[in-house]
Amino acid sequence: MSSDRDSSEERESFPVDRTNEELAPLPEYKVAKTSSIDFAGLLTTPLKLHEDLKSGCGGQLWPAGMVLAKHMLRCHRERMQQSRILEIGAGGGLVGLGCALGSDLEIPMFLTDQEEMFSLMKYNIALNGLEEKVLPRILNWGEPLTQEIIDFKPDIVLAADCVYFEPAFPLLMQTLKDLLALSPSTTVYFCFMKRRRADMYFLKTARKAFTVTEVVDEDRPVFSRQGLFLYTFTKK
Repeated sequence: MSSDRDSSEERESFPVDRTNEELAPLPEYKVAKTSSIDFAGLLTTPLKLHEDLKSGCGGQLWPAGMVLAKHMLRCHRERMQQSRILEIGAGGGLVGLGCALGSDLEIPMFLTDQEEMFSLMKYNIALNGLEEKVLPRILNWGEPLTQEIIDFKPDIVLAADCVYFEPAFPLLMQTLKDLLALSPSTTVYFCFMKRRRADMYFLKTARKAFTVTEVVDEDRPVFSRQGLFLYTFTKK
C-alpha cells in the first residue's frame, strides 16, 4: 500500500463509538452447511450457497445480502445483462451469484473479498456452475485497485453488509471512491444493517463524498423495521 494512502490528509476521520451498543444483533453463528435460496421465487433455479465460518463471519448469509439480491433481481435484471458488475465484501457470494443465476450476463462479473474468503467464493461459483459468468478476485479495501479492475471499469458495484467493523470504515470509503472514479456511470448499490451509532457516521461521511439516494423498494416497509437500509451511491 502506498504511503500517501496512510496519511491523515487522505483518510476520512470517523468518530469512534466507544459505547459498543448493539442496535441490532449479529446473526447467530451457524455450523457449515449448504442452503438453497430462490429469493422469494425470483430465481427459477435456486442458488446453492455453502456457508462456512472457518475463515471469518463473511462465510455466512447476512440479512442485507438477501435484501440487495432481491432488489437487483426484481428491479435491475435487464440492466445487469449488459453491465460490468463487481461485488465488494462478497463473502460466500450470495448477492453476486444470485444476480448471475437470475440474469443472462453478457460480461462475466467479479466477486471480490479478502484472501480468507477466496476459497469459499470459488467453491460456491463451481457449486452453481457459474465458472464462465463469475470470476473470484481478491480486493483488500484501502489498497490500490488492480489493473484488471481498473480496466474492467465496473458500472454496477454491489455492497451488502460491508458496514459492520468500524476500523475498516476509512478503508471501505477509499475503495468506494476509487471504484466510482473509474466511470461516470458507476452506481454502487449499498445495503447495510444499522447495529451501532457509528454505522450512521459512515453514511454521513458517504453523503459528503457521493450523491446518496435512498432506494425505493416494495419490501422497504418490512426490511426497514429490521434496521436495514438500501441506498445508491453515485459520483457527485
